[in-house]
Amino acid sequence: MLHPANLERYGARWIDPDPRVADVVDRYWHVRWMLAPGEEIDQRIVTQPAVTLSIEEGAVPAPLVVTGAQRGAWRRVIRGRGAVFAVRLRPAGLAVLADLRAAELVDGTFAVTAATDHRMYDELSEIAADDGVDARAATADRVIAHALERHPIGADGRLANAVLDELLERLRTRTGDTLASAFGVSERVVQRVLHDSIGLGPKRVTRLVRLQEVARRLADPTGVDLATLAAELGYVDQAHLQHDFRDVAGVSPGAYVRSLRELAS
Repeated sequence: MLHPANLERYGARWIDPDPRVADVVDRYWHVRWMLAPGEEIDQRIVTQPAVTLSIEEGAVPAPLVVTGAQRGAWRRVIRGRGAVFAVRLRPAGLAVLADLRAAELVDGTFAVTAATDHRMYDELSEIAADDGVDARAATADRVIAHALERHPIGADGRLANAVLDELLERLRTRTGDTLASAFGVSERVVQRVLHDSIGLGPKRVTRLVRLQEVARRLADPTGVDLATLAAELGYVDQAHLQHDFRDVAGVSPGAYVRSLRELAS
């Protein structure tokens, strides 16, 4: 989240899924807000490359929503009052819960109806029927476990999960085998399983994973040296980091840090 101080205003919560669905769900999360009349928050988030399903209330696009992986910062203007309970999927998750193609969801936010995808609509509707964050998380565990029994994860889905895990592990190093070599497959296979499950290729996924870490480190109140951070995360130099962050987040690292200080003051 590019303005993490807003988390307190939103009453944000994260809930880990039941281990039996951990190959499908990365995390559940919930936010709730109530803004004064006329107040708006331009919220931007550099998201982990993932498909997210959400149940939304209040001043929101639709009651049931699917959001694809985002190549840039996800952005929404927050107004009025509302709440969101969301399911952030692992790469293998979409195929378990829906017939949609990940590539067709990239950079988009879509209302989920029976016409959009009947499986996803039925699953989200069942979760939405419960009240309360913990109750919805428990129902989601049950609904997704049943979906997993009907649509088990195949070899491609498991490889896609493993590739993303590996990229997260490699955040601070430029060394090591290529992804293909690490998993004993071809580059084309790595590209295919990520494209099919997330909708993005390895280079884009690597970029987003790295920029998430940049945003997290810049939010540290103790401060961070950009040149040091660039070296730690494998950028060619500080200028490369600054350009990459601005290109995706829409603001420079310096402007981002200044906005954090303004929010905290």
